[in-house]
Amino acid sequence: MIDVRKAKRIEFTAEDLRRRATGLLLPVDGATRALHLQTAEIASPAARAAAVLVPVIDRKPEATLLITLRTERLAVHAGQIAFPGGKVEETDLTPAETALREAEEEIGLARSFVDLVGFLDCYRTNKGFCIAPAIGVVRPDFGLKLDPREVAETFEVPFRFFMSPENHEFHKREIDGERRDYYAMPYQGRHIWGVTAGIIRALYERLYLMPGLTSPRNYP
Repeated sequence: MIDVRKAKRIEFTAEDLRRRATGLLLPVDGATRALHLQTAEIASPAARAAAVLVPVIDRKPEATLLITLRTERLAVHAGQIAFPGGKVEETDLTPAETALREAEEEIGLARSFVDLVGFLDCYRTNKGFCIAPAIGVVRPDFGLKLDPREVAETFEVPFRFFMSPENHEFHKREIDGERRDYYAMPYQGRHIWGVTAGIIRALYERLYLMPGLTSPRNYP
């Protein structure tokens, strides 16, 4: 199989994303067991499975990434920038179901507009969560209806911006008495960091980073 990451020309389109997803992302049909095993590997009695939707909008000439701003009234992650998602519930048969359900509940994005092209490996956090990032291509004629209890607004960022490593800032700081390493990707006054930036970085590394290169890991 040809490694598409070695392509001389990069097109930041939904079509190019689909091409890269084949063979580089966990396939949607086979991701459930792999992510279940990755969740079980977390040595924590409070380990929980979660899933988020990473919505890549099929804009022309280049794709964009849809992100949410959480409301200030939330008890957890208030005012933070995030992807739609949450804990895997007992009624969810797969991580894909969780990601699509949460997107419908939080921002009113109907699953009929989303084509899941694959999953990243579980993104582990220091809180014991294994987050399954579902990468989905979204038709540009979608509509949204935000849940005002959870989401203050949504906005789009060019996919090219996030897949360009010069826009990835690596930080080290002490949080709650522990040293944390994390990425930040400031964009037009938006402070995108932590888990959201970490998932974006993981997507870049999987689809665009040349094989053999390494980068610091981050688990905020």
